[in-house]
Amino acid sequence: MVHSSKNLALSASNLCKSYGDHKVLNNLELSVESGAIHGLVGLNGSGKTTTLECILGLQPFADGDISLLGYAPNRLHEARGRIVSIFDSPSLNPNLTVRQTLEHGALLCQRPVRKPAELETLLGIERFSNFRIKTLSLGNKRRASIAQALLGTPELILLDEPFNGLDAGGVDDVLALIKQLNEDEGTSFLLSSHQLPYLEQICSHLSILHQGKIVISDRVEKLLSGHLPVALLHCAKVDEAIDAIKIMAGVNYQKTDRDGFIHVELLALDSAELNRNLIHLGISVGELRINRASLSALFRTVTSESAS
Repeated sequence: MVHSSKNLALSASNLCKSYGDHKVLNNLELSVESGAIHGLVGLNGSGKTTTLECILGLQPFADGDISLLGYAPNRLHEARGRIVSIFDSPSLNPNLTVRQTLEHGALLCQRPVRKPAELETLLGIERFSNFRIKTLSLGNKRRASIAQALLGTPELILLDEPFNGLDAGGVDDVLALIKQLNEDEGTSFLLSSHQLPYLEQICSHLSILHQGKIVISDRVEKLLSGHLPVALLHCAKVDEAIDAIKIMAGVNYQKTDRDGFIHVELLALDSAELNRNLIHLGISVGELRINRASLSALFRTVTSESAS
């Protein structure tokens, strides 16, 4: 057993993984506090799923230390029911019904189990109880997977792309369920997803994975604090606009992107005041957008800066 801090549900240190000459994970550091809902985000192909597979012992890795509730990946059988995972493609027996799936799962669980009927109602799939898994939509297969994962009142749940295949109502249900389990039972979560607006609604912590490393990780409220809204301006007189903005009070010129948009941090002025000031100087603004503090905006900024 790998002993970890009593305040951590999961930790990965100096995790390295390569496919041939391609290094996917490069000394990755990741910690999930007990009782946290921790989001893991990254560009497509950044290694999010590989990270989860290494953490769970489903993929070999070259180097690193991993602990889940104090257990190393090769000892997770000892924590059966305490730690569960659900991946993007639900791996359920297609020939079993929903009820059979839950009943078989309950037999394998070493912890006190919820009743299958209770879980079917909780996940909104009670009317599919006698349907074979192979006949369900992707969204309802995901609901069945989550129901199976919740049989043993787990302490730590790892979810890979939990919102894929769900309609708006299904997303709301999953968000509400995660929040309920976290608040009522103290369940810890690691959510790997590219759906940043959903993570912003539910996550207490966020880590951004880029080029094989965690480039930023903290509480969501701390990550978003201090990030002011940014105006994106498109002007015909680009050079004149930049010169004017650089000496204008209440704003801060940041950069001009490849599409010709001037990025201006709004310190004390709002976008309307900035626009009026430019017009007063004879500079017409053709297009104006506002990027407010959000996980999506932070993600774009961090991955862009890291790449450069």
